[in-house]
Amino acid sequence: MAGMFELFTDEVSGFRFRITAPDGTVMAVSRRFPDKQSAVDGIRAVRDYAGMGHITDLCPAPSAGAVTGPVPPPDHRTGAAPGRPGTRRAQTLTRPRTRVITAA
Repeated sequence: MAGMFELFTDEVSGFRFRITAPDGTVMAVSRRFPDKQSAVDGIRAVRDYAGMGHITDLCPAPSAGAVTGPVPPPDHRTGAAPGRPGTRRAQTLTRPRTRVITAA
């Protein structure tokens, strides 16, 4: 089952659309459009351009001092990273940064 485009009016009476996954999870929300026809045209553009589009990674590369390797699991009672009560440990990238990924 495919996702769905939902057209709606936002709190400022602008038109927007959201893309939802088959389970109802909101995957993306559009910018505000001045009228309904513009929003529908925006949906058409997303369908045309994003189908098998390339992925460009604009994330910064990990710093030289970044911790690599597996991240220890959080404490199951508190969700905290080991040794740091009340905090969660962020995962770091452990592979080289790729600028453009193409579909095979």
